Amino acid sequence: MEVALSTATVEQTREVGEALVPHLEAGDVVSLTGEPGAGKTSFVQGVARGLGVSAGVMSPTFTLVREYRGRLIIHHVDVYRLERIQDVIDLGFDEMVDSDGVTFIEWGDVIEGLLREYLQIEFTVPEIDSDARLIRMTPAGQSWERRMEGLRAATGRFSK
Repeated sequence: MEVALSTATVEQTREVGEALVPHLEAGDVVSLTGEPGAGKTSFVQGVARGLGVSAGVMSPTFTLVREYRGRLIIHHVDVYRLERIQDVIDLGFDEMVDSDGVTFIEWGDVIEGLLREYLQIEFTVPEIDSDARLIRMTPAGQSWERRMEGLRAATGRFSK
């Protein structure tokens, strides 16, 4: 069961991220895809806000991994510049995924083969020079399948 949403502003994209928070569990993995500037980091900013993170959330593009502490630890990973799957493993990927935190992977489709149960979130920019975003959430695995109805209800005002 897929959830398709539409946001008109960056703040609304953050609100969708915040709406995900009650449905997150320790050990969760969320794969974020979409072109640069499509809203991946804004979405994680909303999740962080919902988890009580006080630090500003920034893109992990050049640092590869950023960690934020809130009610759950957030591992924010960017695998775009990594050339080999082994590079992802060398970052401590297995430890992140097996931790008591949640892992958000920008460009997660690149390492799909390493992922077991995860939520795939695709961001699309429908109009040039607009803050509008189309967001499609697709579960991969039973753990996320069972949470999709609640996630649909939590994000209902953004349904397209």
